[in-house]
Order: sequence, then C-alpha cells, then structure tokens
Amino acid sequence: MRGRLIDLSIGMNRKQRITIEVDRDFREDFDRLREAELDVEIKKHRNRRSLSANAYFHVLVSKIAAERGGSEESTKEWLVCEYGALAKDQDGLTVGFKLPASVDVSTIYPYVKCFDTREESGKMFNCYLVYKQTHLMDTKEMARLIDGAIEQARELGIETDTPEQLAKYKDDWSKT
Repeated sequence: MRGRLIDLSIGMNRKQRITIEVDRDFREDFDRLREAELDVEIKKHRNRRSLSANAYFHVLVSKIAAERGGSEESTKEWLVCEYGALAKDQDGLTVGFKLPASVDVSTIYPYVKCFDTREESGKMFNCYLVYKQTHLMDTKEMARLIDGAIEQARELGIETDTPEQLAKYKDDWSKT
C-alpha cells in the first residue's frame, strides 16, 4: 500500500505518533487491526520495473547470448549476478547461504555468486550471495541491470538503442 507521512507528534506517554495518509480505503483493515499489536515498516516507495524494461533487457540478453555463444538463461544469470541487486531480508541484511561443495547450486537457485569456500569438520562448503530475480527489482535496480547489459552488448559490438531512446525508456520507467 502506498501513502504519505503527514505528521509526527509525541503523546503524553512520550511515545511518538505518526499520521499516514494512504491511497486506498483502509477502514475495514483499521477496524480489524485496531486493537492488535502490529509489526510496522515504513520505507520509501519504489516503482517496480516496467514490462517494457523487462522486454528490453531480454532483447539484450538474447543478442549477448547469440554473440557469446551461450544460452540465454546462462547469459541472464551472469548479467543478474554481475549487475543485479543483492537480495535483502526484512531487516536490510544481505541474503546468503552455504552448501556442501558437492552440491550443484544451480539446481537450487540460479542467481547466486560464490564468495568463499570454507572447510568445516573436514568438509568443504561454498558460500553464496543471493541476487534478486528481475521481476522483484524496482526501477532503479532494473535500470542498473540494463545499463550493465548495454555495456556488455557494446563491448561485443552489438548495436543498442541511442542515448536519447534510452533516456526516454528510463523516463517512462520512472513514471510507471
């Protein structure tokens, strides 16, 4: 749900009170939750990436894969892990995990980068950072991913859209 902070005051009990204006009818939820203890998270709104941004990214992936000779899926995985956004938990901490070195991580999740190998009790483990799937990226994260894909495409001699076209796409993405 989207909204705006309207006011902050301090009550007689010295607790802070926040007034928020929301963009939808909240009366039913308010009645249901009024007496309940709540988990509250307020964060700056970010637009999700647009379908045109996603389509453009996949065009670039296809062209890069054809030029490099790899599959589109492996090219996408490489680009996401190179230019994408790290996954974060609800507290803003980076998400990662470790697996026995004998496990093929690609059978579990495609967007990971190994950052360390450790030995524990005589067994080897690989430690991975987790990257967001493209459909979970906001416009800023998707723009960074597309910029990286454009950079890679240009290094391979692949024609990309003009800077004017790219500026228009980014402007359109920020409005959605």
